[in-house]
Amino acid sequence: MSQRQHGKHSKKTGAVKVARYQQLAYETEKLIADGILRPGDRLPSVRQTCRTYAISPVTVTQAYYLLESRGLIEARPKSGYFVRPRLGQRLDEPQMSHPRSQSTALQVSDFIFQILNSVKDPAVVPLGSSFPSPFLFPLDKLGRFLGQSARNSNPLSTVTDLPPGNAELRRQIALRYLARGATVSTDEIVITSGAMEGINLCLQAVTQPGDLIAIESPTFYAGLQASERLGLKVIEIPSHPREGIDLQALAAALQQHPIKACLLMLNFGNPTGCLVSPERKRALIDLLARHAVPLIEDDVYQELYFGTQPPLCSKSVTPADHVMHIGSFSKCLAPGYRLGWVAAGRYAEKIIRLKLATSLATTIPVQIAIAEYLKHGSYDLHLRRLRQQLMLQEARLIEEIERHFPATTRLARPAGGYFVWIELPQTVDALNLQRQALEQGISIAPGPIFSAKKEFRHCIRLNFGHPPDTHTQQAIATLGRIISSHI
Repeated sequence: MSQRQHGKHSKKTGAVKVARYQQLAYETEKLIADGILRPGDRLPSVRQTCRTYAISPVTVTQAYYLLESRGLIEARPKSGYFVRPRLGQRLDEPQMSHPRSQSTALQVSDFIFQILNSVKDPAVVPLGSSFPSPFLFPLDKLGRFLGQSARNSNPLSTVTDLPPGNAELRRQIALRYLARGATVSTDEIVITSGAMEGINLCLQAVTQPGDLIAIESPTFYAGLQASERLGLKVIEIPSHPREGIDLQALAAALQQHPIKACLLMLNFGNPTGCLVSPERKRALIDLLARHAVPLIEDDVYQELYFGTQPPLCSKSVTPADHVMHIGSFSKCLAPGYRLGWVAAGRYAEKIIRLKLATSLATTIPVQIAIAEYLKHGSYDLHLRRLRQQLMLQEARLIEEIERHFPATTRLARPAGGYFVWIELPQTVDALNLQRQALEQGISIAPGPIFSAKKEFRHCIRLNFGHPPDTHTQQAIATLGRIISSHI
Protein backbone atom coordinates (compact mmCIF):
# COMPACT_ATOMS: atom_id res chain seq x y z
CA MET A 1 0.00 0.00 0.00
CA SER A 2 1.40 3.38 -0.93
CA GLN A 3 1.94 6.18 1.55
CA ARG A 4 -0.93 8.11 0.03
CA GLN A 5 -3.27 5.13 0.15
CA HIS A 6 -2.29 4.25 3.69
CA GLY A 7 -2.51 7.77 5.03
CA LYS A 8 -5.74 8.90 3.43
CA HIS A 9 -9.07 7.28 2.76
CA SER A 10 -11.74 8.25 0.28
CA LYS A 11 -14.58 10.58 1.11
CA LYS A 12 -16.87 7.62 0.62
CA THR A 13 -15.62 5.85 3.77
CA GLY A 14 -15.16 9.07 5.71
CA ALA A 15 -12.06 7.76 7.55
CA VAL A 16 -9.63 10.17 9.15
CA LYS A 17 -6.25 10.90 7.56
CA VAL A 18 -3.33 9.28 9.42
CA ALA A 19 -0.30 11.49 10.06
CA ARG A 20 2.97 10.26 8.52
CA TYR A 21 4.68 9.93 11.91
CA GLN A 22 1.79 7.74 13.12
CA GLN A 23 2.15 5.57 10.03
CA LEU A 24 5.90 5.17 10.65
CA ALA A 25 5.24 4.34 14.32
CA TYR A 26 2.64 1.75 13.29
CA GLU A 27 5.01 0.11 10.78
CA THR A 28 7.80 -0.02 13.38
CA GLU A 29 5.43 -1.43 16.01
CA LYS A 30 4.44 -4.18 13.59
CA LEU A 31 8.11 -5.06 13.04
CA ILE A 32 8.46 -5.39 16.81
CA ALA A 33 5.25 -7.42 17.17
CA ASP A 34 6.32 -9.77 14.33
CA GLY A 35 9.69 -10.37 15.98
CA ILE A 36 11.72 -8.79 13.18
CA LEU A 37 12.89 -6.14 15.60
CA ARG A 38 13.65 -7.83 18.92
CA PRO A 39 14.35 -6.55 22.44
CA GLY A 40 17.81 -4.99 22.48
CA ASP A 41 17.92 -4.31 18.72
CA ARG A 42 18.98 -0.82 17.70
CA LEU A 43 16.53 1.10 15.53
CA PRO A 44 17.80 2.89 12.42
CA SER A 45 19.08 6.35 13.26
CA VAL A 46 16.95 9.42 12.60
CA ARG A 47 19.19 10.38 9.69
CA GLN A 48 19.06 6.90 8.16
CA THR A 49 15.27 6.71 8.50
CA CYS A 50 14.94 10.13 6.84
CA ARG A 51 16.88 8.86 3.82
CA THR A 52 15.00 5.55 3.67
CA TYR A 53 11.49 7.05 3.73
CA ALA A 54 12.21 10.51 2.30
CA ILE A 55 10.72 12.21 5.36
CA SER A 56 11.84 14.95 7.70
CA PRO A 57 13.77 14.51 10.97
CA VAL A 58 10.79 15.99 12.84
CA THR A 59 8.53 13.22 11.48
CA VAL A 60 10.97 10.49 12.55
CA THR A 61 11.45 12.05 15.97
CA GLN A 62 7.68 12.27 16.51
CA ALA A 63 7.30 8.59 15.58
CA TYR A 64 10.08 7.54 17.95
CA TYR A 65 8.63 9.67 20.76
CA LEU A 66 5.28 7.96 20.24
CA LEU A 67 6.88 4.50 20.36
CA GLU A 68 8.84 5.54 23.45
CA SER A 69 5.65 6.75 25.20
CA ARG A 70 4.12 3.33 24.58
CA GLY A 71 7.06 1.62 26.22
CA LEU A 72 8.16 -0.11 22.99
CA ILE A 73 11.55 1.57 22.58
CA GLU A 74 13.98 3.48 24.76
CA ALA A 75 16.57 6.18 24.09
CA ARG A 76 20.13 5.50 25.25
CA PRO A 77 22.49 8.51 25.55
CA LYS A 78 24.81 8.83 22.53
CA SER A 79 23.65 5.44 21.23
CA GLY A 80 20.21 5.97 19.70
CA TYR A 81 16.91 4.14 20.13
CA PHE A 82 16.60 0.48 21.10
CA VAL A 83 13.70 -1.98 21.36
CA ARG A 84 13.00 -2.48 25.02
CA PRO A 85 11.57 -5.60 26.66
CA ARG A 86 7.81 -5.34 26.28
CA LEU A 87 6.20 -4.05 29.44
CA GLY A 88 3.75 -6.58 30.74
CA GLN A 89 5.63 -9.56 29.28
CA ARG A 90 7.40 -10.37 32.54
CA LEU A 91 4.00 -11.24 33.98
CA ASP A 92 1.85 -13.95 32.41
CA GLU A 93 -1.58 -13.22 30.99
CA PRO A 94 -4.74 -14.33 32.84
CA GLN A 95 -6.46 -17.36 31.36
CA MET A 96 -10.05 -17.95 30.23
CA SER A 97 -12.59 -17.44 33.00
CA HIS A 98 -14.70 -20.39 34.16
CA PRO A 99 -17.95 -19.08 35.63
CA ARG A 100 -20.64 -21.48 36.81
CA SER A 101 -23.05 -21.96 33.91
CA GLN A 102 -26.45 -21.81 35.62
CA SER A 103 -28.56 -18.64 35.55
CA THR A 104 -28.42 -16.30 38.51
CA ALA A 105 -30.97 -14.06 40.23
CA LEU A 106 -29.03 -10.93 41.09
CA GLN A 107 -28.37 -9.41 44.51
CA VAL A 108 -25.32 -7.26 43.91
CA SER A 109 -26.23 -3.58 44.32
CA ASP A 110 -25.65 -3.24 48.08
CA PHE A 111 -22.32 -5.02 47.75
CA ILE A 112 -21.21 -2.81 44.82
CA PHE A 113 -22.30 0.46 46.47
CA GLN A 114 -20.38 -0.45 49.62
CA ILE A 115 -17.17 -0.95 47.63
CA LEU A 116 -17.55 2.08 45.33
CA ASN A 117 -18.28 4.56 48.13
CA SER A 118 -14.59 4.44 48.96
CA VAL A 119 -13.50 6.19 45.73
CA LYS A 120 -15.31 9.47 46.51
CA ASP A 121 -12.66 10.74 48.92
CA PRO A 122 -10.24 13.01 46.98
CA ALA A 123 -7.50 12.18 49.48
CA VAL A 124 -7.56 8.52 48.39
CA VAL A 125 -5.30 7.39 45.52
CA PRO A 126 -8.00 6.54 42.91
CA LEU A 127 -6.69 3.25 41.51
CA GLY A 128 -10.17 1.79 42.00
CA SER A 129 -12.01 4.62 40.28
CA SER A 130 -14.13 4.04 37.17
CA PHE A 131 -13.29 7.49 35.83
CA PRO A 132 -10.19 9.07 34.30
CA SER A 133 -8.74 12.30 35.63
CA PRO A 134 -10.98 15.28 34.75
CA PHE A 135 -7.82 17.27 34.07
CA LEU A 136 -7.29 15.28 30.86
CA PHE A 137 -10.31 16.94 29.24
CA PRO A 138 -10.91 20.37 27.62
CA LEU A 139 -13.35 21.46 30.32
CA ASP A 140 -12.63 25.19 29.86
CA LYS A 141 -13.47 25.04 26.17
CA LEU A 142 -16.54 22.90 26.85
CA GLY A 143 -17.62 25.43 29.48
CA ARG A 144 -17.49 28.22 26.90
CA PHE A 145 -19.67 26.23 24.51
CA LEU A 146 -22.08 25.46 27.35
CA GLY A 147 -22.26 29.13 28.28
CA GLN A 148 -22.99 30.10 24.68
CA SER A 149 -25.64 27.40 24.48
CA ALA A 150 -27.39 28.72 27.60
CA ARG A 151 -27.23 32.36 26.46
CA ASN A 152 -28.32 31.76 22.88
CA SER A 153 -30.75 28.90 23.29
CA ASN A 154 -33.92 28.96 21.24
CA PRO A 155 -36.99 28.54 23.48
CA LEU A 156 -38.41 26.17 20.89
CA SER A 157 -35.53 23.74 21.59
CA THR A 158 -37.36 22.69 24.76
CA VAL A 159 -39.76 20.97 22.37
CA THR A 160 -37.72 20.25 19.24
CA ASP A 161 -34.86 18.61 21.18
CA LEU A 162 -37.02 16.15 23.08
CA PRO A 163 -36.24 12.49 22.30
CA PRO A 164 -34.66 11.34 20.11
CA GLY A 165 -32.64 14.50 20.85
CA ASN A 166 -30.96 17.50 19.25
CA ALA A 167 -30.83 17.04 15.48
CA GLU A 168 -27.35 18.53 15.00
CA LEU A 169 -25.88 16.41 17.81
CA ARG A 170 -27.34 13.26 16.26
CA ARG A 171 -25.94 14.32 12.87
CA GLN A 172 -22.47 14.80 14.35
CA ILE A 173 -22.65 11.36 15.99
CA ALA A 174 -23.78 9.83 12.67
CA LEU A 175 -20.75 11.42 10.98
CA ARG A 176 -18.46 9.76 13.52
CA TYR A 177 -20.09 6.42 12.77
CA LEU A 178 -19.44 7.07 9.08
CA ALA A 179 -15.76 7.65 9.86
CA ARG A 180 -15.69 4.12 11.33
CA GLY A 181 -17.28 2.57 8.25
CA ALA A 182 -20.84 2.39 9.61
CA THR A 183 -23.85 4.01 7.96
CA VAL A 184 -26.16 4.90 10.83
CA SER A 185 -29.29 6.99 10.27
CA THR A 186 -29.91 9.90 12.60
CA ASP A 187 -33.41 8.45 13.05
CA GLU A 188 -32.03 5.50 15.02
CA ILE A 189 -29.80 7.61 17.32
CA VAL A 190 -31.41 8.39 20.68
CA ILE A 191 -29.64 10.81 23.04
CA THR A 192 -29.47 9.56 26.65
CA SER A 193 -28.31 10.79 30.03
CA GLY A 194 -25.07 8.85 29.87
CA ALA A 195 -24.38 5.25 28.92
CA MET A 196 -25.99 3.93 32.11
CA GLU A 197 -29.38 5.18 31.00
CA GLY A 198 -28.68 3.70 27.59
CA ILE A 199 -28.09 0.27 29.12
CA ASN A 200 -31.32 0.50 31.11
CA LEU A 201 -33.38 1.61 28.11
CA CYS A 202 -31.98 -1.12 25.87
CA LEU A 203 -32.65 -3.84 28.44
CA GLN A 204 -36.20 -2.57 28.97
CA ALA A 205 -36.80 -2.54 25.22
CA VAL A 206 -36.20 -6.29 24.79
CA THR A 207 -36.86 -7.94 28.17
CA GLN A 208 -39.47 -8.41 30.87
CA PRO A 209 -38.87 -9.10 34.59
CA GLY A 210 -37.75 -12.70 35.04
CA ASP A 211 -36.12 -12.92 31.59
CA LEU A 212 -32.60 -14.23 31.09
CA ILE A 213 -29.74 -12.30 29.48
CA ALA A 214 -26.18 -13.38 28.68
CA ILE A 215 -23.18 -11.42 29.96
CA GLU A 216 -19.45 -12.00 29.78
CA SER A 217 -17.48 -12.96 32.86
CA PRO A 218 -15.99 -10.81 34.30
CA THR A 219 -18.35 -7.99 33.36
CA PHE A 220 -18.87 -4.32 34.18
CA TYR A 221 -20.87 -4.02 37.37
CA ALA A 222 -23.21 -1.33 35.94
CA GLY A 223 -24.79 -3.98 33.73
CA LEU A 224 -25.31 -6.18 36.79
CA GLN A 225 -26.94 -3.30 38.67
CA ALA A 226 -29.26 -2.49 35.76
CA SER A 227 -30.22 -6.14 35.35
CA GLU A 228 -30.97 -6.48 39.06
CA ARG A 229 -33.14 -3.35 39.06
CA LEU A 230 -35.18 -4.71 36.14
CA GLY A 231 -35.66 -8.10 37.77
CA LEU A 232 -33.61 -10.00 35.19
CA LYS A 233 -31.57 -13.17 35.55
CA VAL A 234 -28.14 -13.51 34.00
CA ILE A 235 -26.00 -16.32 32.67
CA GLU A 236 -22.26 -15.67 32.73
CA ILE A 237 -20.30 -16.72 29.64
CA PRO A 238 -16.54 -17.44 29.90
CA SER A 239 -14.24 -14.83 28.39
CA HIS A 240 -10.54 -14.36 27.75
CA PRO A 241 -8.80 -11.05 28.61
CA ARG A 242 -7.39 -10.77 25.08
CA GLU A 243 -9.82 -12.68 22.84
CA GLY A 244 -13.07 -11.80 24.61
CA ILE A 245 -16.22 -13.87 25.04
CA ASP A 246 -16.02 -17.62 24.32
CA LEU A 247 -18.20 -17.98 21.21
CA GLN A 248 -18.54 -21.74 21.58
CA ALA A 249 -19.78 -21.36 25.14
CA LEU A 250 -22.18 -18.62 24.04
CA ALA A 251 -23.50 -20.80 21.19
CA ALA A 252 -24.14 -23.64 23.66
CA ALA A 253 -25.93 -21.28 26.05
CA LEU A 254 -28.14 -19.96 23.24
CA GLN A 255 -29.11 -23.54 22.41
CA GLN A 256 -29.88 -24.50 26.00
CA HIS A 257 -31.45 -21.35 27.51
CA PRO A 258 -34.17 -18.83 26.51
CA ILE A 259 -31.75 -15.90 26.32
CA LYS A 260 -33.50 -12.62 25.44
CA ALA A 261 -30.45 -10.38 24.94
CA CYS A 262 -26.67 -10.34 25.12
CA LEU A 263 -25.00 -7.43 26.99
CA LEU A 264 -21.30 -7.10 26.09
CA MET A 265 -18.34 -4.75 25.81
CA LEU A 266 -16.32 -5.63 22.70
CA ASN A 267 -13.84 -2.72 22.66
CA PHE A 268 -11.51 -2.39 25.69
CA GLY A 269 -14.03 -4.00 27.98
CA ASN A 270 -14.29 -3.08 31.63
CA PRO A 271 -12.61 -4.62 33.62
CA THR A 272 -10.22 -6.65 31.42
CA GLY A 273 -9.46 -4.13 28.65
CA CYS A 274 -10.16 -6.82 26.06
CA LEU A 275 -10.41 -5.87 22.37
CA VAL A 276 -12.38 -8.44 20.36
CA SER A 277 -10.93 -8.99 16.87
CA PRO A 278 -12.95 -7.99 13.77
CA GLU A 279 -13.34 -11.65 12.78
CA ARG A 280 -14.74 -12.63 16.17
CA LYS A 281 -17.06 -9.61 16.18
CA ARG A 282 -18.52 -10.66 12.84
CA ALA A 283 -18.90 -14.24 14.05
CA LEU A 284 -20.61 -13.03 17.24
CA ILE A 285 -23.09 -10.82 15.39
CA ASP A 286 -23.87 -13.61 12.90
CA LEU A 287 -24.40 -16.07 15.77
CA LEU A 288 -26.83 -13.77 17.56
CA ALA A 289 -28.68 -12.99 14.33
CA ARG A 290 -29.24 -16.72 13.69
CA HIS A 291 -30.85 -17.00 17.13
CA ALA A 292 -32.76 -13.69 16.79
CA VAL A 293 -31.11 -12.44 19.98
CA PRO A 294 -30.31 -8.70 20.11
CA LEU A 295 -26.83 -7.47 21.04
CA ILE A 296 -26.59 -4.60 23.50
CA GLU A 297 -23.03 -3.30 23.08
CA ASP A 298 -21.67 -0.92 25.71
CA ASP A 299 -18.95 0.83 23.70
CA VAL A 300 -18.00 3.82 25.86
CA TYR A 301 -14.22 3.31 25.39
CA GLN A 302 -14.34 3.11 21.59
CA GLU A 303 -12.31 6.32 21.07
CA LEU A 304 -9.54 5.32 23.51
CA TYR A 305 -7.63 2.92 21.25
CA PHE A 306 -3.82 2.79 21.38
CA GLY A 307 -3.12 1.83 17.76
CA THR A 308 -3.33 3.97 14.64
CA GLN A 309 -6.74 2.68 13.57
CA PRO A 310 -10.01 2.60 15.53
CA PRO A 311 -11.54 -0.79 16.32
CA LEU A 312 -14.22 -2.26 14.07
CA CYS A 313 -17.63 -0.79 14.80
CA SER A 314 -20.30 -3.44 15.26
CA LYS A 315 -22.79 -1.26 13.38
CA SER A 316 -20.67 -1.66 10.25
CA VAL A 317 -21.23 -5.44 10.26
CA THR A 318 -24.17 -6.77 8.22
CA PRO A 319 -26.73 -7.65 9.48
CA ALA A 320 -26.56 -5.16 12.35
CA ASP A 321 -30.11 -3.87 12.80
CA HIS A 322 -30.43 -6.13 15.86
CA VAL A 323 -27.45 -4.34 17.47
CA MET A 324 -28.11 -1.61 20.02
CA HIS A 325 -24.86 0.32 20.17
CA ILE A 326 -24.29 2.48 23.25
CA GLY A 327 -21.80 5.35 23.27
CA SER A 328 -20.94 8.17 25.64
CA PHE A 329 -18.87 11.34 25.87
CA SER A 330 -18.21 10.83 29.59
CA LYS A 331 -15.03 8.74 29.15
CA CYS A 332 -13.40 10.65 26.30
CA LEU A 333 -14.60 14.27 26.38
CA ALA A 334 -17.05 15.48 29.01
CA PRO A 335 -17.05 13.70 32.39
CA GLY A 336 -19.94 14.90 34.50
CA TYR A 337 -21.99 16.12 31.53
CA ARG A 338 -23.82 12.77 31.46
CA LEU A 339 -24.36 12.69 27.70
CA GLY A 340 -24.59 9.41 25.83
CA TRP A 341 -26.57 7.83 23.05
CA VAL A 342 -27.95 4.60 21.64
CA ALA A 343 -27.81 3.71 17.95
CA ALA A 344 -30.80 1.47 18.39
CA GLY A 345 -31.48 -0.08 14.99
CA ARG A 346 -34.94 -1.62 14.79
CA TYR A 347 -35.58 -0.79 18.47
CA ALA A 348 -35.27 3.00 18.10
CA GLU A 349 -38.97 3.83 18.33
CA LYS A 350 -39.43 1.71 21.45
CA ILE A 351 -36.40 3.28 23.13
CA ILE A 352 -37.67 6.79 22.30
CA ARG A 353 -40.96 5.99 24.02
CA LEU A 354 -39.19 4.53 27.03
CA LYS A 355 -36.95 7.60 27.27
CA LEU A 356 -39.99 9.90 27.19
CA ALA A 357 -41.71 7.82 29.86
CA THR A 358 -38.75 7.73 32.27
CA SER A 359 -36.58 10.89 32.13
CA LEU A 360 -38.40 12.83 29.35
CA ALA A 361 -35.22 14.41 27.93
CA THR A 362 -31.47 14.79 28.38
CA THR A 363 -30.45 18.32 29.40
CA ILE A 364 -30.92 20.36 26.24
CA PRO A 365 -28.19 23.05 26.71
CA VAL A 366 -25.67 20.24 27.19
CA GLN A 367 -26.83 18.57 23.96
CA ILE A 368 -26.41 21.83 22.03
CA ALA A 369 -23.00 22.56 23.61
CA ILE A 370 -21.58 19.15 22.73
CA ALA A 371 -22.95 19.43 19.18
CA GLU A 372 -21.18 22.77 18.75
CA TYR A 373 -17.96 21.39 20.22
CA LEU A 374 -18.02 18.46 17.79
CA LYS A 375 -18.38 20.94 14.92
CA HIS A 376 -15.83 23.54 16.03
CA GLY A 377 -13.85 22.30 19.02
CA SER A 378 -11.01 20.20 17.54
CA TYR A 379 -12.38 16.96 18.99
CA ASP A 380 -10.03 14.68 17.05
CA LEU A 381 -6.99 16.69 18.14
CA HIS A 382 -8.11 16.31 21.75
CA LEU A 383 -8.60 12.56 21.27
CA ARG A 384 -5.11 12.09 19.79
CA ARG A 385 -3.56 13.86 22.77
CA LEU A 386 -5.73 11.93 25.21
CA ARG A 387 -4.79 8.58 23.67
CA GLN A 388 -1.09 9.38 23.77
CA GLN A 389 -1.33 10.46 27.42
CA LEU A 390 -3.21 7.29 28.36
CA MET A 391 -0.60 5.15 26.58
CA LEU A 392 2.13 6.83 28.59
CA GLN A 393 0.21 6.38 31.84
CA GLU A 394 -0.43 2.71 31.06
CA ALA A 395 3.28 2.11 30.51
CA ARG A 396 4.17 3.86 33.77
CA LEU A 397 1.62 1.90 35.83
CA ILE A 398 2.61 -1.47 34.39
CA GLU A 399 6.26 -0.70 35.01
CA GLU A 400 5.46 -0.08 38.70
CA ILE A 401 3.32 -3.24 38.90
CA GLU A 402 6.15 -5.34 37.46
CA ARG A 403 8.57 -3.80 39.92
CA HIS A 404 6.50 -4.33 43.09
CA PHE A 405 4.01 -7.18 42.54
CA PRO A 406 4.90 -10.87 42.96
CA ALA A 407 6.29 -12.68 39.92
CA THR A 408 3.29 -15.06 40.00
CA THR A 409 0.93 -12.15 39.26
CA ARG A 410 -0.94 -12.35 35.94
CA LEU A 411 -1.67 -9.14 34.03
CA ALA A 412 -3.96 -8.41 31.08
CA ARG A 413 -2.24 -5.81 28.88
CA PRO A 414 -5.00 -3.61 27.40
CA ALA A 415 -5.01 -2.21 23.86
CA GLY A 416 -7.03 0.82 24.91
CA GLY A 417 -9.21 2.27 27.62
CA TYR A 418 -7.65 2.94 31.04
CA PHE A 419 -7.95 -0.24 33.11
CA VAL A 420 -5.57 -3.08 33.97
CA TRP A 421 -7.01 -6.44 35.09
CA ILE A 422 -4.74 -8.30 37.49
CA GLU A 423 -4.94 -11.89 38.67
CA LEU A 424 -3.14 -12.29 41.99
CA PRO A 425 -1.94 -15.50 43.66
CA GLN A 426 -4.86 -17.66 44.88
CA THR A 427 -4.01 -17.00 48.54
CA VAL A 428 -4.81 -13.28 48.16
CA ASP A 429 -8.40 -12.28 48.96
CA ALA A 430 -9.26 -9.17 46.93
CA LEU A 431 -11.91 -7.98 49.37
CA ASN A 432 -9.48 -8.20 52.27
CA LEU A 433 -6.86 -6.48 50.13
CA GLN A 434 -9.35 -3.72 49.30
CA ARG A 435 -10.01 -3.07 53.00
CA GLN A 436 -6.32 -3.05 53.90
CA ALA A 437 -5.48 -0.78 50.96
CA LEU A 438 -8.21 1.68 51.91
CA GLU A 439 -6.74 1.92 55.39
CA GLN A 440 -3.57 3.12 53.64
CA GLY A 441 -5.46 5.69 51.54
CA ILE A 442 -5.59 3.58 48.37
CA SER A 443 -8.72 2.50 46.49
CA ILE A 444 -8.81 -0.58 44.26
CA ALA A 445 -11.68 -2.36 42.51
CA PRO A 446 -11.88 -5.96 43.81
CA GLY A 447 -12.75 -8.73 41.36
CA PRO A 448 -16.01 -9.91 42.99
CA ILE A 449 -17.89 -6.72 41.99
CA PHE A 450 -17.48 -7.79 38.35
CA SER A 451 -19.35 -11.07 38.78
CA ALA A 452 -22.99 -11.97 39.44
CA LYS A 453 -21.76 -14.76 41.74
CA LYS A 454 -19.01 -12.63 43.34
CA GLU A 455 -16.25 -14.70 41.73
CA PHE A 456 -12.69 -13.52 40.89
CA ARG A 457 -11.88 -13.24 44.58
CA HIS A 458 -8.14 -13.08 43.85
CA CYS A 459 -8.42 -10.46 41.07
CA ILE A 460 -8.38 -6.66 41.06
CA ARG A 461 -8.84 -3.87 38.52
CA LEU A 462 -6.57 -0.82 38.60
CA ASN A 463 -7.12 2.51 36.84
CA PHE A 464 -4.32 4.25 34.91
CA GLY A 465 -6.55 7.15 33.84
CA HIS A 466 -4.88 9.53 36.31
CA PRO A 467 -1.44 11.02 35.58
CA PRO A 468 1.20 9.14 37.60
CA ASP A 469 2.86 10.90 40.51
CA THR A 470 4.74 9.97 43.64
CA HIS A 471 1.48 9.10 45.42
CA THR A 472 0.64 6.55 42.72
CA GLN A 473 4.13 5.05 42.83
CA GLN A 474 3.98 4.76 46.61
CA ALA A 475 0.49 3.25 46.39
CA ILE A 476 1.64 0.49 44.01
CA ALA A 477 4.62 -0.24 46.25
CA THR A 478 2.30 -0.44 49.26
CA LEU A 479 -0.09 -2.76 47.42
CA GLY A 480 2.83 -4.96 46.48
CA ARG A 481 3.89 -5.27 50.11
CA ILE A 482 0.36 -6.09 51.27
CA ILE A 483 -0.06 -8.70 48.53
CA SER A 484 3.30 -10.29 49.33
CA SER A 485 2.29 -10.57 53.00
CA HIS A 486 -0.61 -12.84 51.98
CA ILE A 487 1.48 -15.30 49.97
